[in-house]
Order: sequence, then structure tokens, then C-alpha cells
Amino acid sequence: MGEQEYDLLMQNDSNTAGHTQWFFFRVQNTSAGLPVKFNILNYGKPDSMFNYGMKVSVYSERKAETASVGWHRAGTDISYFRNQVRKDNLSARFYYSLTFTYEFEHPDDTVFFAYCFPYTYSDLRQDISLLERDPRRAGLMQRSTLCKTL
Repeated sequence: MGEQEYDLLMQNDSNTAGHTQWFFFRVQNTSAGLPVKFNILNYGKPDSMFNYGMKVSVYSERKAETASVGWHRAGTDISYFRNQVRKDNLSARFYYSLTFTYEFEHPDDTVFFAYCFPYTYSDLRQDISLLERDPRRAGLMQRSTLCKTL
């Protein structure tokens, strides 16, 4: 079985003027040993940390169960480049693409891919609560509302 290839289109980040950077998606019902090439399209920035050695964040449910490995960096043949799609017909501005290959390690796995390791609002609240309960650190910090968002 040869390499499969999938194109994914980025959507604009919520509440922005058309910025695209973050991605988070999953693949289910995988086949062990199957390399898959992902092409993520519609980036707007002309350069990326992926061109300087950054890898994709990956979480495999099977790998977490069998080897106690959580989120980690993975992927091969990673490239970020200008593609041939223009932002509009009159402009000289183009979109950019991220491509990477990932070889699934386990059959019937669910694998998540992300720009970086997820850190949720719940994670933040838990970390702050731990700091507040630590007598040594509690005296060095104060919690207050900075702002409210949507």
C-alpha cells in the first residue's frame, strides 16, 4: 500500500481579520505502517517555524495507552512554502501551504494533529489553583481579572 495524500483547507481564526495559523484535527481508523501526506492550505504568512525544524504536535490514543507517551512532536518531510493560489485576482499576494508526512504506528488508532500542544482554559485554571495552594508561591502572586473576551 503506497502513501496516501490529503488536502486540508485552513479556516480563518475566530474574531480575526483573516489570520490563519492554528490547526487541530484527528484521523481515526488508522492502518499501521501507512504513511500519509497532509497538505494544509490557505496560510497567509510568508514564513513559518516549520521551515526551521519545528515539527507537528501529535497525540496517538494507542501510543498513550501502550507506551504512556502523550503529546509529542513528529512528522517527516515537513515543508512550508508559497503555493500558486493568489489571495485575489488582482493581487501579487499568494497563499502558503504546510505539508508533512506521518506514518501511523498502530491499527485502529485515533491520532490528533495540532500546531502546538493544546493548553486549555481548564489547564490554566488548574495550574493557577495549584500555585495559589502552594504557601511559598501564593505570597508572590495575586489573581485578578485582566479582561473578558467572547
